Amino acid sequence: MIKNNRSQHALALAATLTAFCTIDLAENYARAAATDSPKTIFIIMDGIPTDVVESVPTPNLDDISGKGGFAPSFVGGEIGGPSESPTVSAVGYQSLLTGTWANKHNVWDNDVDEPNYAYWDIFRIAKAHDSTLSTAVFSTWTDNRTKLIGNGLTDAGGEKLDYYFDGLELDTDRFPHDFLGNYIGDIDKEVVKDAARYVRKNGPDLAWVYLEYTDGVAHVFGDSEVLHATIQTMDAQVGDIWSSVQYRQETFDEDWLIIVTTDHGRDANYGRNHGGQSARERATWIVTNSDRLNERFENTPAIVDILPSIAQHMNLSMPASIQIQLDGQSFID
Repeated sequence: MIKNNRSQHALALAATLTAFCTIDLAENYARAAATDSPKTIFIIMDGIPTDVVESVPTPNLDDISGKGGFAPSFVGGEIGGPSESPTVSAVGYQSLLTGTWANKHNVWDNDVDEPNYAYWDIFRIAKAHDSTLSTAVFSTWTDNRTKLIGNGLTDAGGEKLDYYFDGLELDTDRFPHDFLGNYIGDIDKEVVKDAARYVRKNGPDLAWVYLEYTDGVAHVFGDSEVLHATIQTMDAQVGDIWSSVQYRQETFDEDWLIIVTTDHGRDANYGRNHGGQSARERATWIVTNSDRLNERFENTPAIVDILPSIAQHMNLSMPASIQIQLDGQSFID
């Protein structure tokens, strides 16, 4: 009996040691891969002008910027020039995604009728650079994937997303549409929940999270305590995603860039509207954890500077014909 117990104990110990060795090897491989493949997640918090985000307590944005920086930025292109672009949501998203203004990407409003896919989005650039890079989108608006990115469309570069979580605004049974748009806030919660889960578990190489509720609240209530409270709620949601990023950094020694921004400001009178070229409608901001920020970041970067900054962080190459058409410059060395 004693001999058999010892034999069983020895076998169990050997199995345990083998398991630990397997785990160690897996983690070592993961860390080695992380060093070779810098990762990026960018988040859009819709419709928050610079003066508001600076005045409302946002501890999670502060934590991110404390590791990198906060910069007032702008959308809308050159006033009176060929690149002048409406300060409208989808226009801003596409300017970020392609690094170009509306006169190139051809998105002029939220209908997204005829986007010009000749100007590549960041996901197409990433997949052309290395098809094994993993990509993901988490969005409260399905058109971000189907129209702006054009995932699956031949002209837009075909399938570029390995994972996506969207479409909930189309499920009116689960999310009945109310006059005040509170259902959008409920969808944002689900989007954040899935993004935080997926990032923590899978660590995609390139991911986009789009949150909408702040814009809808501002359209109804304008500059108000209601908007301020909604921004604080969204800041906490960003914190959930940031926690997953930090987990990946600490557990797998991954090199993560996080960028949080907005797509437009608001009118100066009541804060309910946007679309024009007033200073407040053009005023946006960028928060990042990057510790490699250059002078571009200190001199009011534009939303079109985000794509080349992501490409710089991830060491993405792109065809010369695409790179030369970019309107932005990297704010990361």
